[in-house]
Amino acid sequence: MSDEPWGVLQVVANHEKRVARQLFVRSLEHYLPLYTERSRWTDRTVVLERPLFPGYVFVRYSPETRISVLSAPGVLKLLGDSKTGMVNSAEVDRIREALASGYALKPHPGISVGTRVRVCRGIFQSVEGVVTELRRDCNVVIALSAVQQYFSLQVDLRDIEVLPKTGAGARIPAGNHPTTQVFAGGAMRAG
Repeated sequence: MSDEPWGVLQVVANHEKRVARQLFVRSLEHYLPLYTERSRWTDRTVVLERPLFPGYVFVRYSPETRISVLSAPGVLKLLGDSKTGMVNSAEVDRIREALASGYALKPHPGISVGTRVRVCRGIFQSVEGVVTELRRDCNVVIALSAVQQYFSLQVDLRDIEVLPKTGAGARIPAGNHPTTQVFAGGAMRAG
């Protein structure tokens, strides 16, 4: 796998798969993380594949292929430039590996902050963030910094370590955390 960062395309809502197909046809390296979700229809239950980051597709491109990327049907804009708005290759690799390993990643809205934590084990080991609620089992919400989108991951509290306090504040200031943030949101499982 390449260590080059990924560009982020903002695309028309519900057109992520269409844009990914267009990028494939144009032989452009892209990644659209998908998760599965059971959906109850009136006559049956179906399993759907949905984008982990609605409205976004990752792409690697050269300056020569930039026009081909931006002209794909459904693409609204490319976030940032070659220096900003790019997603680190390690972040995308971690998401790809987690999905392939069967981790239950799902989109999640932003969450309020609290105690700073670090994930101690698993694919997301050493990622830091903030806890919103502690329970026996909790959901960890991870922010993909370049697109300000979030997804949740179920984690055992034994896999989280509390970090020393740095003072009150809403979010960890830019530059004081890795590009991926973690927030643990409480979700007590029944049973």
